[in-house]
Amino acid sequence: MPTSTTQPTNVSVEPGGLSHKQIMTILSGLMLGMFLAALDQTIVSTAIRTIGDDLNGLSVQAWVTTAFLITSTISTPLFGKLSDIYGRKPFYMLAITIFIVGSALCGLAQNMYMLAAFRAFQGIGAGGIMPLALAIIGDIIPPRQRAKYQGYFMAVFATSSVLGPVIGGFFAGQSSILGAPGWRWIFYINVPIGIFALFVVTRVLHLDHNRRQHRIDWTGAGMLVVGLVPLLIIAEQGRTWGWSSPGAYACYLLGVAGLAAFVRVEARMGDEALLPLRLFRNHVFAQGSGQALIVGMGMFGGIASIPLYLQIVKGASPTKAGLLLLPMIFGMMAASLASGQFTSRTGRYKIFPVVGSIFMVFGLLLMTRIGADTPLWQADIYMAIFGLGLGMNMQSIVLAMQNAVDPRDMGVATSAVTFFRQVGGSLGTAVFLSILFTRAATNIPHELAKNGVQVPKGSFNLNDTSRLASLPMQVRHPILVGFSDSMDTVFLVGAFVLVIGVVLSVMMKEVPLRAVSGQQARAAADAEVTSVASGAAVDVPPAGPEAGPGGDRPAPAGR
Repeated sequence: MPTSTTQPTNVSVEPGGLSHKQIMTILSGLMLGMFLAALDQTIVSTAIRTIGDDLNGLSVQAWVTTAFLITSTISTPLFGKLSDIYGRKPFYMLAITIFIVGSALCGLAQNMYMLAAFRAFQGIGAGGIMPLALAIIGDIIPPRQRAKYQGYFMAVFATSSVLGPVIGGFFAGQSSILGAPGWRWIFYINVPIGIFALFVVTRVLHLDHNRRQHRIDWTGAGMLVVGLVPLLIIAEQGRTWGWSSPGAYACYLLGVAGLAAFVRVEARMGDEALLPLRLFRNHVFAQGSGQALIVGMGMFGGIASIPLYLQIVKGASPTKAGLLLLPMIFGMMAASLASGQFTSRTGRYKIFPVVGSIFMVFGLLLMTRIGADTPLWQADIYMAIFGLGLGMNMQSIVLAMQNAVDPRDMGVATSAVTFFRQVGGSLGTAVFLSILFTRAATNIPHELAKNGVQVPKGSFNLNDTSRLASLPMQVRHPILVGFSDSMDTVFLVGAFVLVIGVVLSVMMKEVPLRAVSGQQARAAADAEVTSVASGAAVDVPPAGPEAGPGGDRPAPAGR
């Protein structure tokens, strides 16, 4: 595909040099990849019991999720840095290829340990797909026009998040499809879609890239593994092991030591670092990273808690609970698309993280009013408000961080958003669910005693709620009240955490959006370097911001 700005006169050309049709063709391949990666974060959740029973390993099912989470989180910054050095396209194709092979292997797994290992391999690919897709958009589209296209990505992300449990539940409910157990198609279905995405990207994505001579920060990557793996493990396993168990303390100590070593290595590596510490001297990057961490905590913590309310208190099946999240998903999609269009027309974007964070706080505070007898329509309104906040936040943070850094750091900046959001999500899920079940263990006996109800020993256990529906209403209702009251505490804590997000978004400076794409800005910088070296004057397109609202200028195109 030509990347020249010369187009037929009857084709509408975006300021970045590609027509809308060309951009949408490229986006089709990128969004297919993102759909697969986002889908696999949730698709296994509703099928894991069926998978565990079929493979005789339900007791170790948590490792299937944990393995994917660990590798996808750790590979994210590595893919971002390598793509800045060697180019986006080969690493995006590599990420999709790893994901396809991992999916096929998962479908062939013969026991849970094999499945966990193959999910870890699959997660390596998933960790590169999402940040590289957004970085490629940054390469080919100027920031102002980029906002509306990134809105499509956020809509795909939101849709796949809710479709995951639904599709997983459907396949798990089929005894056999084409001779294979239904649950195996949760993974097999990725193969043809992934191959098609790979074909589209191969044919339509053509990016100019001048390879830079850099060392690869393998030591930093190793220290990041040492620091994050134990912390992610304890975040997933803490409720099972106990937060103050010897294993938990070992994870804390090893994680802190690993992260301290990682920071030391990054400081020594300078610009060669996996995550250069100089970027944190950029206030927009530093505040955006903190905002991504906080939004991740609120997003994944809320998404993990709300389905439990729908399943345990309202009696919805996992598949139905996924469908009942549609108001939140529609809120995310609407806000993301609308904010993108507004930014594209006006060049203003700071208002969205601010208002979005306030909406998220307000939505969680409203959710503290949800009880055992609250009608679903009321919960739907609260979820929609929370979703609107999420939609305004997610793409605006990506756009702000991409625009604020040197275009040569586009991959690192984009992967940093995904990285910090995933780390925040892991912490948020662990902390919120720990609070929920700790409070429930106190509130449920209190409600039973207040109503003068005695539960026969062994008839109810918080670790297995499958018997809840068979209990008499006079026993079941106090349990539901105790559980829903415990969720009020979770939502209140979440609201206080997200207040930090409001503060960070208010503090963030609105840097005027660049008028050229990342690819054009890098070409301009390279031309300047060449002209200085040769002593000749060369005309290059400006890499600065469009004329518009005041504020700090974005980072220069060159170093």
